Amino acid sequence: MTDIQHTDAEFVAETSAASAPGEEAVNESLTGTGTATSFAAGEPTAAELEDEGDIAADYIEEFLDICDIDGDIDIATRNGRAYLSVHASEDANLRLLSKPDTVNALQELTRLAVQSKTGGLSRLILDIGGSREARQGELATLVDRAIARIEEGAAQAALPPMSSYERKLVHDIVAERGYVSNSEGEGRDRHTVITPGA
Repeated sequence: MTDIQHTDAEFVAETSAASAPGEEAVNESLTGTGTATSFAAGEPTAAELEDEGDIAADYIEEFLDICDIDGDIDIATRNGRAYLSVHASEDANLRLLSKPDTVNALQELTRLAVQSKTGGLSRLILDIGGSREARQGELATLVDRAIARIEEGAAQAALPPMSSYERKLVHDIVAERGYVSNSEGEGRDRHTVITPGA
């Protein structure tokens, strides 16, 4: 039985090694229609984010039931996004869904399910079995390798294309290391370039 809980606890990090197909297009080009106009027109309200989280949780709960996979769902909202975290005990079969590509694909399906109900853009973040936290560790490793190239004499170091959320995480990691980062490129080719600090 899936248990859904609302929480304000910090819940870590997003997305897999590269954007899911169409993620940038969904994030940047969809416009909303229908009643939830502020979803498309600007920053969603707290009530709209809570509605988005509830819709998404219902969708994920039904998906888990169909797959006969056990999992508890926590819902949180912060920084203009709804966050869903699906977790279970170690002996549960949730790991079947926790591969980065699977999480990314399911996140996109969940966003589309939310958009079909609200009529507006969804920027919802989905974590399954701690996959996002693991990905954040991978991003930190990528940043450290790029910085090592700079310290060896490179003028700059470019990372692979990533989603907007992952690039934000990278920018934060780079700043913590005392370096500078900027996003370059368009669409699916948009990536982060790291340069030495001032």
